[in-house]
Amino acid sequence: MAQPDELEVLTRAFSGHGVDEKSLISILGASHPDTRKSFRKSNPHFFKEDERLFERWDDHRVKLLKHEFMRFKNAVVLWAMHPWERDARLLKEALLKGPDSYNIIIEVACTRLSEELLGARRAYHSLFEHSIEEDIACHISGSERKLLVALVSAYRYEGPQHKEDAAKSEAKLLVNAVRGGEGKTLIEDEEVIRILSTRSKLHLVAVYKHYKEISSSYLDEDLKSDLRLQEAVQCLCTPERYFCQILDVSLKNDAHKSMKKALTRVIVTRADVDIKEIKEEFVKLYGVPLSKKIEDTANGNYRDFLLTLVSKGE
Repeated sequence: MAQPDELEVLTRAFSGHGVDEKSLISILGASHPDTRKSFRKSNPHFFKEDERLFERWDDHRVKLLKHEFMRFKNAVVLWAMHPWERDARLLKEALLKGPDSYNIIIEVACTRLSEELLGARRAYHSLFEHSIEEDIACHISGSERKLLVALVSAYRYEGPQHKEDAAKSEAKLLVNAVRGGEGKTLIEDEEVIRILSTRSKLHLVAVYKHYKEISSSYLDEDLKSDLRLQEAVQCLCTPERYFCQILDVSLKNDAHKSMKKALTRVIVTRADVDIKEIKEEFVKLYGVPLSKKIEDTANGNYRDFLLTLVSKGE
């Protein structure tokens, strides 16, 4: 007969982010039929009792489990990829999945160095025989298209110089645009798009600071009704905070599968870049270390691999 702690371990092995393969092998693999029956009986969210009095898998749960088993493999594959290929494939997947994934296009366009973004665009040519600009223009319609094409086309200056007067002037321009401007929606405002898609990140951080001084609120806070602009500003001006917010949502037990996938994406793409700064910001925002949150939420080899990547910043 199954021991209560064994049933608890088995339930956890199948739950959350990833699957605890070691527990499945050691407990389920060597289990008596009665143990497996007890497991099925005690997990009605995994199994449904058939009218013929046997417990059958819930079909939806089987599909979800397939995703969980794949998490470790997907993380390893992404980690082994050349960063340019990885970003090109992330861009393509975001386009194919539609509007709910367009934040990934903004994320890649706005958080990579100029040479990295150029490399991703070259990799996209090689992999898909189109340019990312062409595919965005063909597949995305409406007000988002111009912004997204401009962001992925950017090749920003990355030196130490910026003009404080210009930053202050553009902060005033953004304040006026947010407050109403000429009646245009913000995402269609050519000056707003120009600033976000051409200015250096150092310049934009200065604009962000002056905006707060002028308006008494942060620019991204004032862009709640323009999600794509808000995401662009966060990725350009406060990337560590942006990534922490993505990680926090993705680490919730009831996170949607697309948000769980974001956990892999963020850890893998930032491990060699700014994971140390992200970890520091995560503690400030949520009062718990990122590694502890991963330990409590993820399972098995997937958890161990994520923790290995997160420790690279130490």
